[in-house]
Amino acid sequence: MFKRFWSPGGSLGSLEREVMDVVWSGGSYTVRDVQARVQKPIAYTTVMTTLDRLYKKGLVIRTRSGRAFHYEPAQSREQFEAGVATRVVNGLIARRTGAAMPILSNLVDAVGRQDGALDLLEALETLVREKRRRIERGEEDR
Repeated sequence: MFKRFWSPGGSLGSLEREVMDVVWSGGSYTVRDVQARVQKPIAYTTVMTTLDRLYKKGLVIRTRSGRAFHYEPAQSREQFEAGVATRVVNGLIARRTGAAMPILSNLVDAVGRQDGALDLLEALETLVREKRRRIERGEEDR
């Protein structure tokens, strides 16, 4: 069973995620470099196809060097994960069915269960207050 992750260009399968983990580790990689670094034995052509898919989704940048391509991330892991979170939350809020309340409630609950929960909750509250002020001043589009 494949676990899927959302990306701006669709979703990532488990192999795509493994390949991205290698690419996100820093540097510039050829198909062979990635093949050598994934956790399980995998065919060169499978890695090549996966990198091509990631390129078409806009998640990697490729540069030709001789006969080979070198691949680098188009965005950091943090930017990717922030984009995933934004798409999920925006999708729930866009439905206007109250679907956002459970996710917001779960976010607060999850933050409350972490080590340093009071500091995290204070930081979340500060973000909410700052956002509210910017909206009230007309500095932010709603």
